Amino acid sequence: MRVLLAGATGAIGRPLTRALIRDGHEVLALARTNGSASTVRALGAEPVPADALDRDGLLRALDGLSADAVIHQLTALKAPKRTLTADDPSNLLRARGTANLLEAAGVLGAGRFLTQSLVLGYGYRDHGDRVLTEEDPFGVRGGTVADHVITGLLEAEGRLFAADHVAGTALRYGVFYGPGTWFDPTPGSRTTPVPMGGGGVVPWVHVEDAAEATVAALARGGEGEAYNIVDDRPSDWGELATARGGRQLRLPAWALRLMVPYLGALMLDTRLRVSHAKATRELGWSPRHPDHRAGMA
Repeated sequence: MRVLLAGATGAIGRPLTRALIRDGHEVLALARTNGSASTVRALGAEPVPADALDRDGLLRALDGLSADAVIHQLTALKAPKRTLTADDPSNLLRARGTANLLEAAGVLGAGRFLTQSLVLGYGYRDHGDRVLTEEDPFGVRGGTVADHVITGLLEAEGRLFAADHVAGTALRYGVFYGPGTWFDPTPGSRTTPVPMGGGGVVPWVHVEDAAEATVAALARGGEGEAYNIVDDRPSDWGELATARGGRQLRLPAWALRLMVPYLGALMLDTRLRVSHAKATRELGWSPRHPDHRAGMA
């Protein structure tokens, strides 16, 4: 297929671009800056100079081009912010960015659209030991600052599934780890704060496994379907920090909540286990790295 990829230079975008090209797809990649365009070319894709949040500029840049599919992998997660608001950059990309890219799909004549979502949309709370599936309620707010993230995820999935000109598929990824993420095993990468005692339990996925799942969804994902993309073993934040090696910044719960309230909701309040059985069954995908111990190695 000929694919327009938004987010090609991000943590998942880089391995995804390589995987798409490896499988014979042609990749057009949005690039906001000259530096991004150079990175896109180095990955083997063709840069399209445009910003997904600039509707008019985006549509002008795509005029005369065609594609079979659009993949939305844009986020703005360079570092955790002290506060989280409704106009958080990642939320803007999930709401306005999704709307603009859906319109772009129409201009391109693309019939497929994949969007990035998160398993955290099942709710930032203690779900106990029960393993959740795609049949469980999604978009459950809890009255905390994390509700802004939930709203953004609902906006992205809702806009996609309401569109009648594309066959839309949502990929609900676990928390990313691996190169370019908060949990990057590369020597010298930044230190991410984690709670003393390990904190809550969440599903994880290596960015290379997430990329492979996305390629599989492009080929076999169902219209109007969502898929959990996670590894086999959820674990707490402290385990990832230990497996990562190097410097570790472990904070008491009260300090973590005070410094970044969102990280309190994410790292302390959330205990979540989900199944990737549907993705394995329908996409033919399973994680090459079954858990973080294999992935970090």
